[in-house]
Amino acid sequence: MFSKQLFAQRVMEARKLNCETQNDLGAAIGVGRNAISEIECGRKTTTAEKINLICRHYHISADYLLGLSDDPKGGCERWTEEGQ
Repeated sequence: MFSKQLFAQRVMEARKLNCETQNDLGAAIGVGRNAISEIECGRKTTTAEKINLICRHYHISADYLLGLSDDPKGGCERWTEEGQ
């Protein structure tokens, strides 16, 4: 089952593991720092398009980000540089 808190935690962990600021992630997916803050605090989620951008940006699976899997890379091997 989807959990805003787990989604928030995984977005924040991915961002920090990549040594990025909220501004960096916001710029990568086309939103402001405040939107990233709201996501990471568990107050808001985002669109499927933005989730896709987050997953591609950090090379993690949507299933992992959404809490449906504990494998961050599950399925990401099919992504290629051309397809990003």
